[in-house]
Order: sequence, then C-alpha cells, then structure tokens
Amino acid sequence: MAQAADFQGMSSSPGRRLLRRTGAVLAGAPLLAGFLHLPSAEQAAAAPATAPAASEAAQDASGPVSVSLDRVTPGVVSEGDTLTVSGTVTNTARQAVTDARVDLRLGQAPLQTRSAIDGVSRRTTFQNGVDGNPVGGKYTTAFDRLEPKVSQPFTITVPADELGLGQAGVYQFGASVSGRTADQPWAEQVLGIQRTVLPWQPEDQGATTRTTFLWPLISEVRMTAETGSDEQQSPVFLDDSLAAEIAPGGRLDRMVALGDQLDITWVLDPDLLATVDAMANGSYEVKTEDGRVVAGAHRDEAVRWLAKLSAAVKDEEVVALPYGDPDLASIAHNGRNVSGTLNQLKEATDVAAGTVWTVLHVKASTEYAWPVEGALDPAIKNVSTSAGADKIITRSDSLRDDLAYTPSAARPIGGGTTAVVADAWLSTAFEGDLARAESSTLAVQQFLGQSVAISQQSSRERDIVVAPQRTPSASQAQAMAEALTALGNGGWAAPQALADAVEADPDPRASSRVPPASAYPSSLRKKELPREAFEQIAQTQTKLNNFKVILSNEGRVVIPFGRAMNRAMAVSWRGHAAAARDYRADVKAYLDDLADQVSLIDKSETKLSGHSATIPVTVQNNLVQGVEGLVLRLTSTNPSRLEINGKKYDEQPITVSGGHSHSVKFTTSANANGPVNVTAQLYTEDGRAYGRQVSFVVRATEVTATVMLVIGGGVLILVLAGFRMYTQRKRAAARGEAETAAAVAGDGTADAPDAPEQASDPGPDTSAESADPSATGEKVDR
Repeated sequence: MAQAADFQGMSSSPGRRLLRRTGAVLAGAPLLAGFLHLPSAEQAAAAPATAPAASEAAQDASGPVSVSLDRVTPGVVSEGDTLTVSGTVTNTARQAVTDARVDLRLGQAPLQTRSAIDGVSRRTTFQNGVDGNPVGGKYTTAFDRLEPKVSQPFTITVPADELGLGQAGVYQFGASVSGRTADQPWAEQVLGIQRTVLPWQPEDQGATTRTTFLWPLISEVRMTAETGSDEQQSPVFLDDSLAAEIAPGGRLDRMVALGDQLDITWVLDPDLLATVDAMANGSYEVKTEDGRVVAGAHRDEAVRWLAKLSAAVKDEEVVALPYGDPDLASIAHNGRNVSGTLNQLKEATDVAAGTVWTVLHVKASTEYAWPVEGALDPAIKNVSTSAGADKIITRSDSLRDDLAYTPSAARPIGGGTTAVVADAWLSTAFEGDLARAESSTLAVQQFLGQSVAISQQSSRERDIVVAPQRTPSASQAQAMAEALTALGNGGWAAPQALADAVEADPDPRASSRVPPASAYPSSLRKKELPREAFEQIAQTQTKLNNFKVILSNEGRVVIPFGRAMNRAMAVSWRGHAAAARDYRADVKAYLDDLADQVSLIDKSETKLSGHSATIPVTVQNNLVQGVEGLVLRLTSTNPSRLEINGKKYDEQPITVSGGHSHSVKFTTSANANGPVNVTAQLYTEDGRAYGRQVSFVVRATEVTATVMLVIGGGVLILVLAGFRMYTQRKRAAARGEAETAAAVAGDGTADAPDAPEQASDPGPDTSAESADPSATGEKVDR
C-alpha cells in the first residue's frame, strides 16, 4: 500500500510497525479522520496560546436530554466507507419526552481554522443553522418515549456517500435529540446535542506531516534511601502502590502494552526502572501506615513488567530523562543559587543512560530536557543546558509563533541549544478524565481534526512533535493509542523519530525567542519546590560528604543517598508539598542515624591516683562496614593541672571494623590535685569535627613533695630505731657470753648459764609500703 511506503520512508525507527499493528491495537476504536479544506493564508490561524482540557471538551450541551457519543467508526471516513455512530441519550428532566428522535448533524462547509475546530466542543447550546442540518432520511433512531432519569442507547449507520460531504476537510459533526415535552406537546424541538468534528478524506493526497509522539514512562517517587534490617540490606519503599501500576491492567502495564504496538519515542525516568529492578532483584521492604516495615510481595510482577518493557523498547528510540525526573523549573527559579543544586542535576543526568542500559540493555539519549508542561524561560534554558542537555522539549503555548500556519518543531534558540516545540493542541488533547467512552471519543476526534488541519495549512512537509502529560492514566493512554492508530491509517501523516525531527531544517520564520521570566505561568510557579527544599537537600549533601570520607566502602552509602536526593527534586512532588517535605526530612534523618552509628562512648568521672596514668577512650562502630580516616583528639581544659602526653591535647588515628568497638589509650600526667574537664572529639583527616563531643572529669590525687618528706622522715626514724635495738641486743648477747666464759674459767665445773631468753617481739617491720605513681593498675572509671 502507498501508506505503508510512506511510513517506512519517514521513520528512522523500523517503519514496519505501525500499519502491521494497526488492527492489533484497538479494534473498533471510536475514531474519525479526514482531510481539511486548505484555507488561504488570510483564513488560517496560528496555534493558540492554550489548548482546552478534554474535560471541557466532553461537556454535554444544555437541555433536558443529554447525548453522549461513545463510538464513531471508522477512524478515517473516505469514499466507500460506512459511518457507524453509537451513543446514549438520557432524559435528565422530571417529565417524559415523547416522539423522540436522534439525528446526525453535519456542518455545511469545512471548518477553516484550528481555532474553529477547538471551538466546536466549547459551545453548550443548540444554535439553529450553526449546528448544521440533519442527515435525514432513514438514518435516525426513534424513541416513542424517553422516561425521566432513564438512558437509552442508539446506533446509526450511514454510507459515506449519503452524508452529503463536499470537499475534503474537517466538518462539524454531532448527534442531536428532538422530541416533544409536556410543556410544549404541540411542537417538536431540539432537546439536546453533542458535538465533535468529522475529518473527511475522499482520497489519499499523500502525507505532508511527519509526527513524533513522545510516550512517557514516569511515575511517583517510591524508593527511600533506607535499607532493611536483613543481611541483604533490602531497599525500603514508601508504599507498595507501584505494584498496582505494573500489574496486568495497571497504568504502566497498559502503557507498555500499547506503546509496543505503536511508532513512538519512549521517554523514560531511570528512577522508575531502578525501582522496579529493585523489586525484581530479590527482596524489598515496604513501610506501612502504622510505621512498620514489612516484606514486599510483588517480585513476580516486577520481573514480568521489565521483561515486557525490554521487548517493547528493543531497537526503538529511547530518551532518558535525568534520574528522578528533576523539576527543572523549580531548580531554575528557586534552587540554582543554592550550593550543590546544579551538581545534583548534573549527577542525575550522568547516571541516566547507565541506569537504562543496566536494566533494559538499550542505549538511551540524555540530550533532552523536558520542563513541566513545556514552559520555558531564560533561567530554565540555562539550567537545562548546564546539566548537559542541548535540546529542550517546550510547547507552542510557551514559544509562540505569529504565523498563519504551524511550523516545524525544531528551531535554534541560541548557545547551540535547540528548542523542540511540541504542538500545544495535540499535546493537551488527552488530558482530563477519559474513563468514559464519550470523553475518549471526543478527545480522539479533536486530535485527529487538529492533525488534519495542520496538514491542510500548507503543501510543505513539516515535522510535528506531540508531548502529552507526563503520567497518562490507563484510559488516557488508551485514547492516545486509538488516535495514533487512526493517524497511521489516515494517510496525511507519517510517524517519525524524535532525533529526525530535531535534525530537520528549521523554519526561518518560526520564533526562536525564549519568552521572558514574566511570561512563565503563575499557575505552574505556585506548585514549584521552594528554596527551602534545595537548602535542606544541600544540608543533607554536606552531611553525606562528611560521612563518606570515613567509610571503607563509601559507594554503599553515597549511591543510595545521591539517588534519594535526585528523587527529592522530582516533578512528581508538585501538588504534594507536605509529602515532599516529609521525604526530604526522612532522608536527612536516616543519614543522621547512620552517621551516629560511629560515635564515642560516654565516660563517667575518671580518677588518677599518682603522678601519671593512661586514660582509655572507646569508639563504637555499629555500621556493617568498617570506618577509617578518623582521628581521636583528647583535650585537657586545664593543661597546667593535667597534661595529655605532655601537652594540652593529643591525637591518635582510628580504624574500627564493622560492628566492633576500639579503645584508645592516652598518657596523662597530673601536676596538681583536683578535677579537670577533658573532652574527646572525633575528626576527619581534613580537620572537620565528626559526631558529638564527649566530656568527662578527670580527678587527680597527686602526692605532694611535703608529704613525701614526711613519709621519708618517718621511714628513716623507723630504720634508725630498728638499728639501735639491733645493736643493743648484740651488746647484751656479747656481755652474757663473756660472763659465762669467766665463770667457766673460775671453777671449770660451773654449769653454763642458761642462754638469755629471746625477745618474743621481733621489732617493727622495716619494709613500709609506698604508692607507685606509674603502676599499671590505675583506677579508671569507664
């Protein structure tokens, strides 16, 4: 087919996919498509400043009977087709409606501008002549009676050649209900109408618009910086709500399943991939509302979803946002002057491609920045480029053009930076609640009508980019897929990779002026992260810098906390200020808790008996890993009374294994009696204090010189007294022996006298005890 050739020729990703998959994506999707009449340059209108939300487009016309258009097929109405319209009518009044009839109504001429297409769904009341004429004939559905508060379905089938359509273009189209009421039973009147647009393409005129559709896989922040208490150090999640998104039928599951069938450009937040990968790689833990931490139970869903995504993105174009999808506008307006914020953003960009490769094994481009809703100003541009991006995805309601047609997306905005200007009408077509079939149908029809209008503005080929909301719901994703499927079947547009759209020659008449800061929407500014958020993140980073230098394996701490601080700047915190504050506070509190696991053990009063002794100080490490690079300093507040190794303070290096404590002994000397305050403090090797200071009292009981003289004099007296007693006894013994010898010599027969009786008291002990100041058994209270 010619259409297949067009798609293969215009897409840098394999063009095989779109037409091959069209029937497989959404059979029977409520779609309409066609060609818009080519208006003159004077009639054409430039793109609007804002585009309507789908919720506004889905409002029923006022009247006692509401009409919904739930299905319109085929998506592209051409010659030979048969149009089928299905819907529901509901009598909202208190009285019955009789002789009711549903008619299809068509405008008499194609709508001439994109603004006119947008305005069709904004009108809420029936206007005779403006709302077109009924198709008539047998192509109606009649109801004898519509009871109050009761809904009735209808289906009308019309051959395309019976519609009375003329030239190619986009026509106003709708379904109206006519009937009689009890108030006016004599006259038939239109009681309700629902409008949309009907693109009409009688023949294939060739594709003139190359369209790039961004398909974002982004979610809320789920992972904390914490790890579980088990041996595997399992990651801890804020909750387990991500499991519902990746489970079969969940939002992210539908995004992957639908995206796999379409020619789109995948836009991924690496943090989402890392979070699901953490779920898939063994155990993970989840915080409960009552503060407990329980084991996560959805590993299988994570494994299945990652496998599904890996298959979908293989050989496709993938763009990786900075890790955690940081809020560029908040950084630009409130955080760029806070120390370290831009470094955080740069790190988030640097790890993005590696994360995608690790989880999905595909190469991802990190050259793109995507501020919230594509709103741009000079500060946002500067912040985006400082992180390494040279392409900024903005939107046409920010970078506006004063042209009678929609120009191509890419345009230079200075400094080697390219603005990729997404079309605002197409990008916002799928916002709002699209869970109802009617809302989805109207969104698809608006998208197709606007796309056809672009192709009809000029015969020149152009490159259009669509950047939808960051986190589409499952129903919004379904509507986007239906619209893309119809776009592929229409023949006026061809899919294109984002890289090709960027490389296309820019329109020299398109605006390249970045809007001033005053033009930034106040509604977006109100939801930005405040300066206090970035100051708190900076404080946490400072704490982390001081902590990591003592770790033997710093990566186990630096990486999870670095990624947590990236998440603390995420776009998903917009509208959730309290939750964002809690997250930042929890990250800092957990880091404080880890740092406090390395600390000095408190000491009570220490007593020194003697002139010198050693004082032990103990460092406790309750971390799993060892710590090193610490210095323990012991300081005397009164060195004239107590010195530490002969000076005011002394230092010793510290290394402590994980889960252990280590005591360090300091030599002290007392110069006087009395208490002295001593402080112990840990320092990093670069001189920064680490942890809290421990203070204690050392009470010295030194023996003075006078006391030593008194003790020495007493000892001397005892020695002299002992010597005197000894000499006296020696003399007495000698005299006794002499007398005995004389007596023997005198008579020779005298019996020897009895020996003198030994004294029972041997005299005082001359080995008096004295204190040893250098004894090792010092009295130290730990």
